[in-house]
Order: sequence, then structure tokens, then C-alpha cells
Amino acid sequence: MTERAEPAGVGRDPEAVSKFVEGFAAQLVEAGMQRMPARVFAALLASDSGSLTSAELGEQLRVSPAAVSGAVRYLAQQHMVSREREPGSRRERYRVHSNQWYEALTNREAVLKRWETALREGVTSLGTDTPAGRRMAETLAFFEFVDGEIAAMMERWRAHREKVFGA
Repeated sequence: MTERAEPAGVGRDPEAVSKFVEGFAAQLVEAGMQRMPARVFAALLASDSGSLTSAELGEQLRVSPAAVSGAVRYLAQQHMVSREREPGSRRERYRVHSNQWYEALTNREAVLKRWETALREGVTSLGTDTPAGRRMAETLAFFEFVDGEIAAMMERWRAHREKVFGA
């Protein structure tokens, strides 16, 4: 049995879903995400199953398989979606998980650590007594602060999520 593109579902207006997908994607683009990954992510998020094939995404978004492939590659690198092989098929399904925001922030945490290392080297190279060195030291302090806050916030989120949605 092969799954087809999600039907509109009971009480789901395909036009309203499309409007949400494009509107949320526009918000993600405004925040810095590339347009096609934003559209694919929003479509997956809006699907009842949280999972669609490349063909289903292409049909829903009216884009080529190559556009979907590039978008999914980007989203997978950002830990926002995962690829799953359909049992007995060569087709892959792309899935958004309930913890995609946690994964995305955790991935950003690794980036912050690399920036902190580079900034430490910059402070050492420029010297703390120079205006540029002081500016870098302040930037480093900011990223160290943010890094600690993200870790603490994610702990609070896990507890809150469990309370609200259960394990």
C-alpha cells in the first residue's frame, strides 16, 4: 500500500492550509531561512502525519523534485527533518518531529561553541586593551551567556513539555 498526498482531512480547508504554509514560510524567510526549505518545513509541519514524500511535497507546493531534494538536504543538515525509507519501497519520506526546535537549537549550540573558540583567539590576538579586543571580549561574553541560557532553557522546556504533553 502506498500513501498518497494527505487528503484535506476532516475540517481541513486545503486553501487555508496552503495559506498557512505560505504565511509561516514567509515568516521563516524573514528570519533568515531560505525560501524553499521554509516552504517544505511549513508543509511538513502542517501535515497531519508530519511526514510526506518528495512527490507529495512537490505536488502540494507545485515545485520540482530537485527543489524538494535541495530543501530537504538543508533541513536535514539543520536537524529540522529526518529521512525515512518507506518499508518495501525505494521512496523516502521526510518527517518533522515534535522536538525539531530542540534539535535545531542544540545544533546552533555547537555553532556558538565554535564562535566562542574563534572569539577567544581574536581577543588573545588583538589584546584586551585595544578597542577591537574589548569589543570581541564583550561579544565572547555575550555568546558564553547565551550558550548557558540555552542549556538551562532546554532543561526547563523538557520539564514543561512533559507537563503539558506528557512523556
